[in-house]
Amino acid sequence: MKNTALTDHHISLGAKMVPFAGFNMPVQYTGINDEHETVRTGVGVFDVSHMGEFILKGEKALDLIQKISSNDASKLYDGKVQYAYIPNENGGIVDDFLTYKIDDTTYLLVVNASNIEKDWNWISKYNSYGVEMKDISDETSLFAVQGPKAAEALQKLTDIELASMEYYSFAKGAFAGVDNVIVSATGYTGAGGFEIYVANKDAQKVWDAIFEAGAEFGIKPIGLGARDTLRLEMGFCLYGNDIDDTTSPFAAGLGWVTKFTKDFVNSENLKAEKEKGTSLKLVGFEMIDRGIARHDYEIVDAQGNVIGRVTSGTQSPSLKKSIGLGYVNTEFSKAGTEIYINIRNQKVKAEIKKAPFVK
Repeated sequence: MKNTALTDHHISLGAKMVPFAGFNMPVQYTGINDEHETVRTGVGVFDVSHMGEFILKGEKALDLIQKISSNDASKLYDGKVQYAYIPNENGGIVDDFLTYKIDDTTYLLVVNASNIEKDWNWISKYNSYGVEMKDISDETSLFAVQGPKAAEALQKLTDIELASMEYYSFAKGAFAGVDNVIVSATGYTGAGGFEIYVANKDAQKVWDAIFEAGAEFGIKPIGLGARDTLRLEMGFCLYGNDIDDTTSPFAAGLGWVTKFTKDFVNSENLKAEKEKGTSLKLVGFEMIDRGIARHDYEIVDAQGNVIGRVTSGTQSPSLKKSIGLGYVNTEFSKAGTEIYINIRNQKVKAEIKKAPFVK
């Protein structure tokens, strides 16, 4: 198992550690509900240094990104971030990722931890453009400082104007006395906040400065457990659960980042699929009866016929009820439709809800 630069620090803070995507990661510190509430109402910090980062550099860097990305990266300007997925050749998804435009010839791609090697090999396969590629994942730490108090807490540490930073944009500058730090108005919680990219050698210094700056706001370290409940309340997909190599991006609701303004891997087949429509749809649901829907549980209709499966499920700390995501036959995908989750051979009632579950 790999460690991040601060693994020992998390252990010293009393974190419960678990293996995740090949890394030894903190899943919780004080408890998922407490950590979840901290992010929704104040400010919390996730160490997500397990994520992958690739630098793509060269005159044709954009051409390579356009080839492997579902989205139109030509719309990016310096300091802008874009969400997209990497389509495979069979109608599925290699990964979902972020593209950061640093300048006309330099881009940063941020990929999921479990897919670093797979994504690198995939992008390399299509690099007939002579683009210089560098995997900086092992030397980069990433902290997600999330919550409504994040801007106020972090502003003490930088001259970058945080409060006015546009969502899905970033700036590079001095942060906590360290130069060349990327500060990005992104996150995976729906609570607002920033993601801080810093070299491993400066990770402890930056982490300590963030906690000092956030002390008056009750800042806390947050584990992957609360990261999951927070993202699920927003209806955000998790690769490996809700999307994977076999998932149709249109079934997954990713049509909004599928741009046919250019040619990309499998774009012709995806265009045909969009026109035809999909037989399945990823939906959100709330449990009506008691029970927690878990990954891979069957979704059934009133007669007990299987109409889909759960991809993610949890008890929502904000709503005090069980919520989930899952694929259902398209005719059952309308908000308000009654469905049932097969929990230990019992039909447990639920209702289709439009995400996000928490506004």
